[in-house]
Amino acid sequence: MEEPLSAKEALAFSHHLADQARSLTLRYFRTSFDIARKTDESIVTTVDQKVESELRRLIRERFPDHGIIGEEYGRISGTSSWVLDPIDGTTSLVLGNPLFGTLIGLLHADLAFVGLIDIPVMGERWAGDGKRTVFFNGTRSGPAAVAGCKTLDQARLYIELPDFLRTGQGEKLYSFIRQTAASHSSCDCYAYGLLASGYCDLVIEDDLEPYDYLPIVPIVLGAGGCMTDWEGKSLGLNSGGRVVAAATQPLLYEAISALKSFC
Repeated sequence: MEEPLSAKEALAFSHHLADQARSLTLRYFRTSFDIARKTDESIVTTVDQKVESELRRLIRERFPDHGIIGEEYGRISGTSSWVLDPIDGTTSLVLGNPLFGTLIGLLHADLAFVGLIDIPVMGERWAGDGKRTVFFNGTRSGPAAVAGCKTLDQARLYIELPDFLRTGQGEKLYSFIRQTAASHSSCDCYAYGLLASGYCDLVIEDDLEPYDYLPIVPIVLGAGGCMTDWEGKSLGLNSGGRVVAAATQPLLYEAISALKSFC
């Protein structure tokens, strides 16, 4: 049985995986590929499947004892587990929108240890270990840091709450949004990268799966931000799908308090 990886080793391998995923994804961007519906009615493409298959192959080759939790091909148990979302934002990929990404994370004891967000078309990448996050843009890199916003009325918000629109609570949603300084519908994992670099202050989503949020946690925390569920609890493998990420703790607490009207 292998010893747990250090953060340095895990991040190095995460970058290797992301490089391979980016190369493969860019071959298909704005080309023709197959699109299908999964049993939950979400869409999947041959790009999602090819990227995850390749990432799984590379992981099994390098770390045969490690588990894998992926969106397209389920879970393999192991001493440590890699979490994969090959295309976070499949709808954006299908529509030719460049703001989709690949998420890669490593769990120890079901808690996020390191994480990586790669935005292939934009050439942007964030990688963190919960203590430090680095933003890569082309050949340049440097530490990422959240902004200092502490109040909802000053917050720049990305939000995606489809369940509440489907259940007729749209007015509550819009009431919440009107409390912020500026808002936009969420752009999947890219929103969290923007938060880590200080370009927005708050990201709120629901109906997420572990592979949607676990790779992001070490990035937000490493940039100095906060990321929990809607009750303020730390995020793990068995958390629910309601997630809030904020630049500061005061902003997090105010957002959680305001979200109680949705619960």
